[in-house]
Amino acid sequence: MNLKTKNRVLGTYTQSTAKKPFVLPLLEDIKSNEKVDKESKRFRNIQLTIFLSGLSVFAQLYLFQPLLLTLANEFGISAGDSSWLVSSSTLGMALGLLYFAFKSDSFSRKKQMLFAMVSSSILTIASVWIYNFPLLILIGIIKGFVIAGVSSVALPYLTEEVKLSALGLAISMYLNGNTIGGMSGRIVTTVLYGEIGWRNTIMIIGIISMILSVVFWRYFPQSRFFQPQKTDFTLKYREMKSFVFDSYMLRLYIIGFLIMGTFVSIYNYLTYNLEAPPFSLSHIFIAFIFMIYTFGLLGTTIIGRLSERFETRTLLISSLLLMIIGIILLLSGSLMFVIVGLIILTLAFFASHTMASRMVVLHAKTGKSSATSLYWLFYYLGSAVMGSGTGYLLHATSWSVFVWLLAGAVFVTLLLSYKS
Repeated sequence: MNLKTKNRVLGTYTQSTAKKPFVLPLLEDIKSNEKVDKESKRFRNIQLTIFLSGLSVFAQLYLFQPLLLTLANEFGISAGDSSWLVSSSTLGMALGLLYFAFKSDSFSRKKQMLFAMVSSSILTIASVWIYNFPLLILIGIIKGFVIAGVSSVALPYLTEEVKLSALGLAISMYLNGNTIGGMSGRIVTTVLYGEIGWRNTIMIIGIISMILSVVFWRYFPQSRFFQPQKTDFTLKYREMKSFVFDSYMLRLYIIGFLIMGTFVSIYNYLTYNLEAPPFSLSHIFIAFIFMIYTFGLLGTTIIGRLSERFETRTLLISSLLLMIIGIILLLSGSLMFVIVGLIILTLAFFASHTMASRMVVLHAKTGKSSATSLYWLFYYLGSAVMGSGTGYLLHATSWSVFVWLLAGAVFVTLLLSYKS
């Protein structure tokens, strides 16, 4: 009797293990509780979709930049007025980043990013049928606000889900998506609008962004190491207040404001200068000039390697000096010198931004997320305020005055970096 029972139990045991080995579930459980490394399929999905998220939202954020001259003529407005098509989105981005600094931990990471990508795509497509300029500006503000839903949680998600050994690669993919998205939005818009009109061009970008949203929804992995939770608003407020009143941090925030404002201002109104004599370039040629934006990737890579050998402050000062040199070269009547100036400016801007943001993180012993949120707030406010303000200056004066003013703004950051 005992033997028969034992055999029956043994037979049952043998059948169950044949279908599902006893050891495997334990290994799966252990694996699910670990952050991903670069060899896993989950990491490859994260890498692909985090790249596509940056590509989608930053292509939409700056897609109006090459169209400012065309839209100024169509709506009968000044350069400064037309620039609000770009500044409205970056202003919305700044406001959105401030909002999500307090609220992002209350939402699922994937749901928040997916909502941002889908809603921004819908707003981009909807703008095709808007013939009222102030309404286009309003849509830009809303779109920038929702796009912040991606930027505010992309890096926190990566630090939560990816092993330290693979984190640098994952972050690089996201930042590359941002850069390539910003560049491709400009290039596609510049190439296509002369052939099919700006409204059809915007429609195409919106549809592509929606397709990328579907891919993101399908393949982006849910968080394993984050659960939505309530935010301590009082703590967040105290942290931010302490950083604003910290003279070191405030100088870095102002540096972020001025360098981003300068960079966006130049790319906003570059078309005005290149389509006018003595250059008189076609829109196709100008589109390829926007490929200079890829030098931003080179600037980030170079400064990252140099930061292992040199002091951060020294690299920031050197990058700002290069920015000034690049800006001054834009005064030349030679196209070759202008292109060289743009390359130097773009490379140096991304290097400066990388160093300034790193100094913010290093200085913040606690409340790092609050410190970086404030940096991004100043950064995008610089884009919105200076990006439009300098347009009115250009309309009232000349390209030379415009360029010298921006060189002066970067000189101020140089003085601030010496104090830092």
